[in-house]
Amino acid sequence: MVNLMKIKTLITVTLLCFGQLAFSQGQVIAQGYEVALSNFRAPATANSSVAFQECDACERMSVRVTSGTRYTINAKAVKLEDFKKAIAQVRDRDEVTLTVLHHLESDTIEMIDVSL
Repeated sequence: MVNLMKIKTLITVTLLCFGQLAFSQGQVIAQGYEVALSNFRAPATANSSVAFQECDACERMSVRVTSGTRYTINAKAVKLEDFKKAIAQVRDRDEVTLTVLHHLESDTIEMIDVSL
């Protein structure tokens, strides 16, 4: 069930990126990352930053979030505080992955999605 939700989320994000690509005349405007929860630090506030790395050996990234950043759990939009509470309760952080959508031009995070 969880893997099916991850696949659906990845397909959705990919399709959104392709739609943006076609609209922007071939320019890449967003990059999606699949990140283990163990390699993710949630933002402290709505205008701070997240830190993540795609793998243990990968470079750690720190990217700003804004009040427009969307947080979703199981494809349902939630507030940042509820998002942080939900991910804090996850026991096996290596087994749960998040999808992070990074808007490259503004260098901000557009969306963070997790299936729990």
